[in-house]
Amino acid sequence: MKKNGNTNIWTYFPVTFAAALFCCILWGSASPAIKIAYELFGIGPDETASRLMLAGARFIIAGIMVILFGSIINRRFLRPQRAALKPVLILSFLQTVGQYFFFFMALAHTTGVRGSIINAAGNFLTILFAVYVFRLEKMTVRKIVGCLVGFAGIIMILGGGAALMEGGGISFAGEGAMLTADVFYAMSGCCIKIFSRKEDPVVLSGYQFFVGGIILFVIGRIMGGALVFATPSCWGNLIYMGFISAGAYTIWGILLKYNPVSRISILGFMNPVMGVLLSAAFLGENREAFSLTGLMSLVLVSAGIVIVNLTKAKPDKEKQPGME
Repeated sequence: MKKNGNTNIWTYFPVTFAAALFCCILWGSASPAIKIAYELFGIGPDETASRLMLAGARFIIAGIMVILFGSIINRRFLRPQRAALKPVLILSFLQTVGQYFFFFMALAHTTGVRGSIINAAGNFLTILFAVYVFRLEKMTVRKIVGCLVGFAGIIMILGGGAALMEGGGISFAGEGAMLTADVFYAMSGCCIKIFSRKEDPVVLSGYQFFVGGIILFVIGRIMGGALVFATPSCWGNLIYMGFISAGAYTIWGILLKYNPVSRISILGFMNPVMGVLLSAAFLGENREAFSLTGLMSLVLVSAGIVIVNLTKAKPDKEKQPGME
């Protein structure tokens, strides 16, 4: 298979779209998978220690999978060089420990539909952090419009501006934790862009998943948590949650390798859509998912993602993979 952008199968749009859709289905299934895991493992909303162990186990598995998949694709075992150790530790703190501590907390206190829509805030916060904190890019009218449209959808699912001003529609343990997770997501996304200039992003993500997973698991165990594998479904669920991150990351990275970044990033609008649909299908949240508020919020968030990534086609030289 040639690696020329015009002959490689990964540049054929039906293949590109199908692969991106598969990734978004995986990412979208994270919220229902985690909420189902809480039931399978018997983890209550206030059992923080056990929740940390579950998150840690998931990312230990995800890290092993990413390293394994990346080694197979590159036909050599991927290991971090000494210079990559600091970036791995930073990303472990921001992306795995920070982001998923709050992500797992949020899903124990809010619905999968609300979580999936609110989680999309990370796309818009990343723009703001990249422009005003890390100075990686410049703000444009298109990005401003996209962020405003996206945040409008998030405010709508939270009950609207009036409800927020009155203190309703949001709790720190639920919606607030998800927004905090989005802040960590935005910071880690910008750091990956910076670190990937010198280090292999697959190595960075694989090892930061693994290291961060160990940290979460150990902290949870020290706090007195436990994972009880009562049925084989517990194992299946845990392995699948690991594959969500590993499989989607690997395929998305391949798509970014052979396509312009803007062409792939714009397809990310399917992520919240899949999250809402799968939450409705597997968690029975149909009423919220297909309510007028739920649908309008989803449309605005998805439109915002499309707008911020909508850009003129550029030469294939700008194909640097940058994953969350």
